[in-house]
Formats: sequence, structure tokens, C-alpha cells
Amino acid sequence: MAARPTMLGVMADADVDILARIQGLVDEEHTLRNGETVDRDRLQHLEEQLDQCWDLLRQRRAKREFDQDPKQTAVRPTETVEHYEQ
Repeated sequence: MAARPTMLGVMADADVDILARIQGLVDEEHTLRNGETVDRDRLQHLEEQLDQCWDLLRQRRAKREFDQDPKQTAVRPTETVEHYEQ
């Protein structure tokens, strides 16, 4: 498994990529919210994608914690992850 050092310690490349995707989505969300007009549909889509990314990252961490292969995770449908408590 390839890994990269980060401020949080050594992380798998896939986890770093997921976190980078999350950051990109958050940046876009902030831009939308701070604009003069808000594209509600795009904002909802971003929120759904963020939920999916965070869920995938949690799945990978849980697999690793229990000595399972984090590559055996998959993005779950929006309907599954959108109502999770944060």
C-alpha cells in the first residue's frame, strides 16, 4: 500500500486523494454560499458528494482498524449516506 506523510501522520494515497476531493468540494461550497446568488441544485449536489466522500473515508478507516482491506470499500448511494448524523 502506497502511503504519504501528512500533517496527520502517514496516510494511504487513496485517503489523501479523498481528503483532497473533500477540500475541493468544501471550497466550492463556500464559494457558492458566499456568492450573490446561490445555485440551490448545485449546493445540494455538493452536499451529497461530501456525505459520500466522508462515508467512504470512514469505511476505509474502519476496515483498516479491524485489519481488513480498505480497498474493499465503495461509494454508497446518496440515499444511504445523506441522512447520517454528523
